[in-house]
Amino acid sequence: MTITGIHASFASPAAHEIRAFLRDVLRLPYTDIGGGFLVFDVPDAEVAAAESTSVAHDISFSCDDIEATIGELRSHGVRFANGIDDEVWGRRTFFDMPGGTRVMLYEPKYTRGSR
Repeated sequence: MTITGIHASFASPAAHEIRAFLRDVLRLPYTDIGGGFLVFDVPDAEVAAAESTSVAHDISFSCDDIEATIGELRSHGVRFANGIDDEVWGRRTFFDMPGGTRVMLYEPKYTRGSR
C-alpha cells in the first residue's frame, strides 16, 4: 500500500465564499470538477497527531516567511485574530476565512524528513 496524498475539506454553509477565498486571495491552483466545485492543489502537505482533550480535525497553512505572508494577506483584506506566537515547532498566527472558519498560518522551525 502506498499513500499518495491527503485530501482536506472545509465544510461550511459559506463553501462558495471559501472557494473564492482559496482561489482569489490565497491563489491556490485548482481543478473545477464540475458545477463550480473546485479542488485546490497545495504545494506541500504533512500530517500530525496533536494532544487534545477532545477529538477534532485541523487544517493549517504553512509558509516560508510569516511576516511577508501576513502582509500580503492583509493587502487582500484578510483579518488576523492575534499576533505571532513563538512555539517550539514554529511561529504561528490565526486568520479568519469566509463563513467564520479560523485557520492557523505558521512558519515551521523544523526541516521535514529530518529523522
